[in-house]
Amino acid sequence: MSRAYVATAMRKRVAAMARYRCGYCHALEEIVGYPLHIEHIYPRALDGTSAEENLWLACSACNNFKGSQVQAEDPATRSVEALFNPRTQTWSEHFAWSEDGTYVVGLTPIGRATIVALQLNATVRVHARRRWASAGWHPPKD
Repeated sequence: MSRAYVATAMRKRVAAMARYRCGYCHALEEIVGYPLHIEHIYPRALDGTSAEENLWLACSACNNFKGSQVQAEDPATRSVEALFNPRTQTWSEHFAWSEDGTYVVGLTPIGRATIVALQLNATVRVHARRRWASAGWHPPKD
């Protein structure tokens, strides 16, 4: 499948709305050191569109792990849940940071299912957050 064309002006609007951070793990573009991806919340592989209301910003890890997934199993309840939608849902209602700011904690079935599906607490990601936290860059204050 070829990449969907998203106009530069729309990319800039989406990035600004996302505050230049991943909608899932909240990694800041300036910390990861590369432009974050324009992510299709409802994937193109499942006939999602490139309309602005279906786009958000994601780091490469979250975007790659998400792929064409739209739901996953909550490890606590074993129920299948829709993945977190960073455009329409509030991050802090579904997630929190561990005390040291290195782990994403799921507060709801949606949050827990998203953590598992997108591997938000993969070892390499936690190690990176630990370094970011020691520099005072992470977690985001809001």
